[in-house]
Amino acid sequence: MLALARSFLERKGLGEARLEAELLVGHALGIDRLRLFMRLDQPLLPEEVDRARDLLVRRGRREPTAYIVGSREFYVRDFLVGPGVLVPRPETELIVDRAREIAKESGWDAPRILDVGTGSGCLAVTLALEIDGADVVAVDLSESALDWAQKNAEALGAKVDFRLGEGLEVARAAAAEGGPFHLVVSNPPYVEPGERDALSPEVREHEPPLALYAPPEDPDFWVRSLADDAQALLVQPGGRCLVELGHLQAERLRGARLGDQLEVNLHDDLAGISRVAEFGF
Repeated sequence: MLALARSFLERKGLGEARLEAELLVGHALGIDRLRLFMRLDQPLLPEEVDRARDLLVRRGRREPTAYIVGSREFYVRDFLVGPGVLVPRPETELIVDRAREIAKESGWDAPRILDVGTGSGCLAVTLALEIDGADVVAVDLSESALDWAQKNAEALGAKVDFRLGEGLEVARAAAAEGGPFHLVVSNPPYVEPGERDALSPEVREHEPPLALYAPPEDPDFWVRSLADDAQALLVQPGGRCLVELGHLQAERLRGARLGDQLEVNLHDDLAGISRVAEFGF
């Protein structure tokens, strides 16, 4: 079954056919990849073959593997995902790495953290679990996304205050209500309209447009708007904002000053792409 699955996915032009075959066959059998390899000589029942075949057909139609198996790993934790929410990406983990560094350097006892556009909750939930004493507020405009985020917080045992509404408006209200934030993080929509055709079918045809595409008239809207609101959102001194970037944004922001003349620092991911913008007081 593994050999047939891998061959089928390779014919469909999928680059990680071996890994995906293992994930999908394992999911069909209700076991993880480790146990799958421990049971390679196990005969399969007809209903197990049918389940695996159905999953492979869905993948062959370019449905995201994460949607098919119902989860995606992020920062060594499994996050539940499905239609209506963005699939967590490895590059977003850079925000968590940098947030942890800032929190450690600053020595905050109970930092307030805001996640704007939380999606699956991968950032908010991870930071609530990784930073001791963190008081985390997470905002999203999508009810569907917030449903997934709340499920993840419950499944992983994280305490997060989830709020529905337009990100910047709710963020300002949260800062006015509970005080400014030590950290603001965001993985906002940053795909520019002209890049749509370059996206894979998994992304273009299945993931929510609301979470993908930047405003066509202002592709840097979210970075600029968060910088404009920094005075109202961030603790002074010491408050920092971390925003994930699209690969076209970095050059426009390199050496720039935003908002109240805030200097932008860029952080590279493992591929050497400037992926996170950092600014603050």
